[in-house]
Amino acid sequence: MNMAVLTFLIGMVLLLFGRKLFWLFVGAAGFLTGVEAAERFFPGADLTKLIIAVVIGVVGAFLAIFFYRAAAAIGGFLIGGYLAVQLMRYFAIPAPQSISWIPWLIGGILGAILILLLLDWALIVLSSFAGASMIVNSITLPLNMTIAFIVLVAIGIAVQAGILFYSRPGPEAV
Repeated sequence: MNMAVLTFLIGMVLLLFGRKLFWLFVGAAGFLTGVEAAERFFPGADLTKLIIAVVIGVVGAFLAIFFYRAAAAIGGFLIGGYLAVQLMRYFAIPAPQSISWIPWLIGGILGAILILLLLDWALIVLSSFAGASMIVNSITLPLNMTIAFIVLVAIGIAVQAGILFYSRPGPEAV
């Protein structure tokens, strides 16, 4: 399977069901981090990048199953860092190569804090951003990618908020 197709499919699932499938959220965070790290250390080695990304993603998914809160913070950190770098790319904000890790670190800290404080809503927002980013990065659109990204984020938040709202039990009649 092509890496772009796999990225697109994972992005769609994250966009629409990231909160519901928490283990996938953390696994995707590991996968995305693995891709970024592998591209930096092994440029051009597609199979190596895929193996590294999948291994880190699987480890993240298993952590999510057994260590929920810790995995939530780690997943939030990884997705927050990834999103900070992606947003800088989308909005063409330059960062010197020597300090390119600083936006990732700041985004990671913010992502971890958000997840720990507002678990459901942070998962919805972060997984919508991550899913939209994966989708936009995996396809070529004939329109502005920033607009596509924003529209996808809005769709993801709306769908997941609807799922959250309708899955909660209503007030019981006395």
